[in-house]
Amino acid sequence: MDHTQENEILIATQTYCVERPIYSYPALHGKLHKKDKVSDPIGDKIKRALSCTPKKIRNIIYMFLPICKWLPAYKPREYVFGDFVSGISTGVLHLPQGPFAVISLMIGGVAVRLVPDDMYVGGGGANSTNSTEERDAMRVKVAMSVTLLSGIIQFCLGVLRFGFVAIYLTEPLVRGFTTAAAVHVFTSMLKYLFGVKTKRHSGPFSVVYSTLAVIANVKKLNICSLVVGLMCFALLLGGKEFNERFKNKLPAPIPLEIVAVIIGTGISAGFNLEESYKVDVVGSLPLGLLAPATPDSSLFHLVYVDAIAIAIVGFSVTISMAKIFAVKHGYQVDGNQELIALGICNTIGSLFQTFSISCSLSRSLVQESTGGNTQLAGCLASLLILLVILAIGFLFESLPQAVLSAIVIVNLKGMFMQFSDLPFFWRTSKIELTIWLTTFVSSLFLGLDYGLITAVIIALMTVIYRTQSPTYTVLGQLPNTDVYIDIDAYEEVKEHPGIKIFQINAPIYYANSDLYSNALSRKTGVNPALIMAARRKVLKKHAKELGTKGKPQSSVVKVDAETGGEEDAKQEEQIEENAKPVTIDSLVQKTFPPELERFLPPGPNVHTMILDFSQVNFIDSVGVKTVAGILKEYGDVGIYVYLAACSVQVVNDLTRNRFFENPCVKELLFHSIHDAVLGAKVREALAQQEALAEPPEEDSEPIIDPET
Repeated sequence: MDHTQENEILIATQTYCVERPIYSYPALHGKLHKKDKVSDPIGDKIKRALSCTPKKIRNIIYMFLPICKWLPAYKPREYVFGDFVSGISTGVLHLPQGPFAVISLMIGGVAVRLVPDDMYVGGGGANSTNSTEERDAMRVKVAMSVTLLSGIIQFCLGVLRFGFVAIYLTEPLVRGFTTAAAVHVFTSMLKYLFGVKTKRHSGPFSVVYSTLAVIANVKKLNICSLVVGLMCFALLLGGKEFNERFKNKLPAPIPLEIVAVIIGTGISAGFNLEESYKVDVVGSLPLGLLAPATPDSSLFHLVYVDAIAIAIVGFSVTISMAKIFAVKHGYQVDGNQELIALGICNTIGSLFQTFSISCSLSRSLVQESTGGNTQLAGCLASLLILLVILAIGFLFESLPQAVLSAIVIVNLKGMFMQFSDLPFFWRTSKIELTIWLTTFVSSLFLGLDYGLITAVIIALMTVIYRTQSPTYTVLGQLPNTDVYIDIDAYEEVKEHPGIKIFQINAPIYYANSDLYSNALSRKTGVNPALIMAARRKVLKKHAKELGTKGKPQSSVVKVDAETGGEEDAKQEEQIEENAKPVTIDSLVQKTFPPELERFLPPGPNVHTMILDFSQVNFIDSVGVKTVAGILKEYGDVGIYVYLAACSVQVVNDLTRNRFFENPCVKELLFHSIHDAVLGAKVREALAQQEALAEPPEEDSEPIIDPET
């Protein structure tokens, strides 16, 4: 027997006994003394907000320069080799591609829309070449403007702490979104793998158009390019399987991506694949950095919508991948810090004619799978790119594009494995399955920008659906305990005679208040409207029978005429009623006189309805009116309604909406379900004692108004 089983047995055999009074809300709070909350003056709050303390300065530095936090904690023996291999492998993949494929398509779409080919390119000759150069220069200006504007948007959102929106990117949404992004990247790599030339597509259904374009040109595929790609596939898949199987014996994973690049470049250069077999290669890489230039702000009004979409998609992809790795490796990410980092990179980078950056799915997966541990791997990748730009770009000119596409596709395997989420969510939650599928489908066909917006809207709608269609449960007691659970789920659970306990697992607000009222009568089997209608029907029938027996009309009156002075009798009754102490009994109406009760049909034999609010976290004004209506409807048929286990927030909501305008209503609130049950039993016991103490009344012929 292990330690866990011993603990379980020990816990199961322990008992406890608590002796305390029955706590209604007034009784409990009558024994409590609230702490005085002293609010700081506004001046002190402003002074504290503007104060400059070492801790605040340190937090600001960590926000803008996170390297100051992780670099001092760096462990060279554990991290250096993995970071080095990962940085080199990731840097090599950057050479022919630049930024994230989807962001590239989005910016390319803006550039082509504002600077179409027919605006500059005309006939052949030298003028055509000059026009092409002018077109490309103008498209660079458009890309610079989009990048600068998206960077400003991201930085401002980060400073304004808008990173909290990342909480709306739930795990099913993130996984569906990144899977769709992986499909976008996959389709963009197909033309390089097959060695075909296709038109570039962007916007909604671009993934369909790109795939159809590759299929339409499949007859023109380059066999040599495909063979090189498949060889690279075999090398990478086999090597990764080897790394995984012997990861505990290897000092570090074999850098397969670097090996593939070296072998592919060597074969391409040795056999001159570009000239002999028309295999697409990386080609010449321009050396040196361009001089800084100011983006054209006159284009802002033409690209601001696209800049907003690119800023949102760039942040969403980044935070989505960050969340996946954070869950895998056990750390947390700060959405605001990511926004600020993206904003600074895009804003400064745009001055040097760079593209808008984001997180690349394929290269992030390569960096993680090749042993990258810290941001140093990214620094090494950046240094490699800088070295290539400044000096050694010529070494990679013969690298086949098919090799790079194979590396990208193989490293998307982890993203495609997320399709295994579907059977898991099918078993666990159909709502989360809906979020995953709608996110994937909308992001795949509408594009990542519109797909993300659609996915967030669908996710928020599921929240509304869950609160609008919650679970309603009738509870019973586990004998000899204060535990109350679903009576339909367990055989041991029993209901108390005359008491119904009703639970909702959601807030009560405008979207579900009517449903709550209907579910209460349906689940408990007690419908006050039907009870009242049945009683009135019987009384009318009885009154009609009295009329057929020849009763004089004068004997059927509302008030005993023999006492005389109907108005005086009413005034005396009102005075006596006002003199009585206000109790919860005043909330429960005896609709019909006692002498008529014997003519009424038997009721549901329920005297108390307990509403369990333990899982209600708020209630709005419509919900308060609904609960007040429930109290009145059930009270009119002689049934008490108690509220149990209300949170402080719910009590405050009830108070603000004047639910306790009648002071005795607070007597209906109880600290727990068990308090409410015991309170109802005590009330009924006292009522029976009073009934036994009263002298029996003589039987008399009932006096009924047939119009009642």
